[in-house]
Amino acid sequence: MTKPYVKQEIKNEVGYIEFFHPAHNSLPGDVLAELAQTITDAGTNDAIKVIVLKSGGDRTFCAGASFEELININDAATGKVFFSGFANVINAMRKCPKFIIGRVQGKTVGGGVGLAAATDYCMATKFAAIKLSELNIGIGPFVVGPAIERKMGLSAMSQIAIDANTFYSPEFAKQKGLYTHVFDTTEELDEAVKQTAEHLCTYNTEAMLEMKKVFWQGTDHWDTLLAERAATSGRLVLSDFTKEKLKTYK
Repeated sequence: MTKPYVKQEIKNEVGYIEFFHPAHNSLPGDVLAELAQTITDAGTNDAIKVIVLKSGGDRTFCAGASFEELININDAATGKVFFSGFANVINAMRKCPKFIIGRVQGKTVGGGVGLAAATDYCMATKFAAIKLSELNIGIGPFVVGPAIERKMGLSAMSQIAIDANTFYSPEFAKQKGLYTHVFDTTEELDEAVKQTAEHLCTYNTEAMLEMKKVFWQGTDHWDTLLAERAATSGRLVLSDFTKEKLKTYK
């Protein structure tokens, strides 16, 4: 079995950041921490003008938080730290001075939808359905909610958060503004991501930085907001309801 990893490759001034976990790219705390740091470092690396965020494997972009870690949370402080993992990655993406292009090759769930929403320009395949399943286990998409709401609007975010059993189609995600394009194959997606990223590298980096500031205007309080949301999830995950639900996943 392939081990989890975060790796970065620079090609033609594009920084490709890839994460992977054998459990459908569900992300434990250590991988999330490494991902946040890699994004932050890429933001200050002069060899990189544009960043692409992608995951390994074929049909799943990211299955969200690691259930294995979730099941082992026994106190609110540990819970807050666990849920801060995705918060830290989203905040790293928000503060990164460079455009981040998302490459979503397959299904994405929970925190994975948050990662897609925190990119500045996100492309996907026809296999890239989305689901917010958190309510199923007695919590909610509290940490990723602000990023998803910012991209898709409160109405769409509420719909998929309440309808926690349903995978919504990539066409729905495109219609609501999460994806810019939906391609038939991963090959077409990769070609489009490469062309878009390399074309952006020909633009004025200062102009892109100023545009990024505009896109994320009004989110300066997210360090505090997402920490508060992580604490909410950390508290709820200790409920009897959630503990019982999680037993069924063991």
